[in-house]
Amino acid sequence: MPSPQDRRRYDLLLAGLDLLDQAIAVFDAEPKLVAWNQALSRLLDFPPELVREGTPFEAFVRFNAERGEYGDGEIEKLVAERMAAARSFQPHYFERQRPNGQILAVRGVPIPNLGFVSLWTDITELRRNERLIEEQNLQLEARVRERTQELARAYQELREAQHELEATAEALAYSEARLRLILDSIPAMVAYVDRDQRYRYANRVYAEWFETTPEAIVGQTIAEVVGAEAYAQIETHLERALAGERVTYEYHRTRANGKRVFARSTVVPEKRGEEVVGFFVLSFDITEQRAQQEALIQAQKMEAVGQLTGGIAHDFNNLLTIILGNLEALDEALTARGLASLAREHIAPAVRATRRGVDLVKRLLTFSRRQPMALAPVEVGERVRGLGVLLARTLGELVTLDLRLPETPLYAHTDGHQLENALLNLALNARDAMAPSGGTLTIRVLPCEIFADLAERYGLTPGRYVQFDVIDTGCGMAPEVLAHAFEPFFTTKPFGRGSGLGLAMVYGFVRQSGGAIRIRSEPGVGTTVTFVLPQCEPPAPSSDPGPAAKPETAPCALTVLLVEDEPEVRHLLRQMLMRLGHRVLEAENGAEALELIEHVAEIDVVVTDAVMPGGCDGGTLIARARTVRPGLPAVLVSGYWHEAPALPDVPALAKPVSQAALAEALRSVTIAHVAQTVTPEEKR
Repeated sequence: MPSPQDRRRYDLLLAGLDLLDQAIAVFDAEPKLVAWNQALSRLLDFPPELVREGTPFEAFVRFNAERGEYGDGEIEKLVAERMAAARSFQPHYFERQRPNGQILAVRGVPIPNLGFVSLWTDITELRRNERLIEEQNLQLEARVRERTQELARAYQELREAQHELEATAEALAYSEARLRLILDSIPAMVAYVDRDQRYRYANRVYAEWFETTPEAIVGQTIAEVVGAEAYAQIETHLERALAGERVTYEYHRTRANGKRVFARSTVVPEKRGEEVVGFFVLSFDITEQRAQQEALIQAQKMEAVGQLTGGIAHDFNNLLTIILGNLEALDEALTARGLASLAREHIAPAVRATRRGVDLVKRLLTFSRRQPMALAPVEVGERVRGLGVLLARTLGELVTLDLRLPETPLYAHTDGHQLENALLNLALNARDAMAPSGGTLTIRVLPCEIFADLAERYGLTPGRYVQFDVIDTGCGMAPEVLAHAFEPFFTTKPFGRGSGLGLAMVYGFVRQSGGAIRIRSEPGVGTTVTFVLPQCEPPAPSSDPGPAAKPETAPCALTVLLVEDEPEVRHLLRQMLMRLGHRVLEAENGAEALELIEHVAEIDVVVTDAVMPGGCDGGTLIARARTVRPGLPAVLVSGYWHEAPALPDVPALAKPVSQAALAEALRSVTIAHVAQTVTPEEKR
């Protein structure tokens, strides 16, 4: 007969199973119910008179069928199908939605020639949140699948041990060992702690999370195992558990290698009467889930900043269009009156300052991913090698430049000039970080392949990429600085030494090229900036285009319909058009413009803003106008190119617009229109 101590351990194990949220039932070969836990009645709403030893499996199936658990259909047929499946004793897993909306995960594990074990888990809340924790669930399911065969053997051995439990104490010890194997096999951290917060049990996964063994944990206190950092976070939760309350909380700890890991724990008190004698701990590692959430928050923040930055840049383009256009007009007027020296003294510096503003807006648009790029296959090794010559003179004698480039040609689909600008920005940042003592700057280029899991984390398409590493041995960045590194106008340099747009521009360029970027940095050690761009095949050889055609001359005087909702910008563009010798009609919005097009046949060309209020933007206006006047020439003017619709025969000018660019655009569209309307007889 089992000793009292053995019986106590057995009762403790059964009590632990009764505290689980999963419903467990063991059926013999007939099949009839042999063993179960309390969750079977609670989770599946079975009446007490049904849940008893010896109840046939068919009784449970019939009870479910009659209350509509299996949907519509003939009761006997539904029962027969499920009994046939049960008698085949095949391992199975499926999910079933009950009429009340509850979703159950049902797992069956056969015990050859003896029966089977069924487990029911309420996964309603899990399915509701699966989008947020999809990757964690996939990893969890993968671990469970890897352990299925081992768990099946453990269940079989456990069942065999339970048959001998009533006969000998040795069978009880054997059963306990098998239960430990099960607890060590499941992908969760399980422990039992007494009232003095001293561990009495910990499974293998729990011990591994704390970088130790179960034997080393047993006998130690929670504070000794988790450490002071983590214990300070959970102490109040443990006090609530010792007071009899079931609690769930999250906490983190720092491992010996410096990595911070996160866990979510549920603590269930064990009571003897009204006294709490200890508690069970069930924990899951949520480090990857937290990393995904933080990456999502960071991406959303950068997207919001990008939208704000793009809006600001759009407004600045309108302002700079007005300023630059009026300065050019004033310079032309002063020069015509013989005051060229006065124009050079006062107007030229203002024009230069305005053009610096235009360059600043371009950087802002690059960050917000709204700056046009000439994407094409670029041989990156050759580009970086050529840039190295410039960097060797720029970085100074105290900085050693180490280029590690591929031996064979490697092509990336990107804008070559912006790639050079990005690397130059990173190199200059690295030089400043290594000042004044200098150091080593390494630029490494190599091919890489990004698979689905990593691609999803960084918002990429799985496939082949070109990886760029810019590594310095400078002062590094603190975590609070690193968190803001890509934000526009954020800089740690002294006033006047930097605009804070260098890294922001690099971020925008990489994302607009279809790549991703990250920074790793440690104070006193250095910084590594890594970004990837899509890899592509070399460009196809181009054929000789032959001699260029002789440019034609555009009509010198046109009737232009100018459509612009900003009055000052409209006034400036009208002055430019009039100085070019054209007649100008004005409209404030698309509706006014369409009315003029319908009634004024003399309109030769339309110059319109890309974005306007009233539901009729520039692209829509041109499309509607051409239903009235097919082939009507048009020119788009845009605050940023992201706004401009892609129309093959409509040039798009970026604000601020120069008079020369406007003249060339008008010349190109009117010449093309004339060429299309010339008859074959006129050509002869």
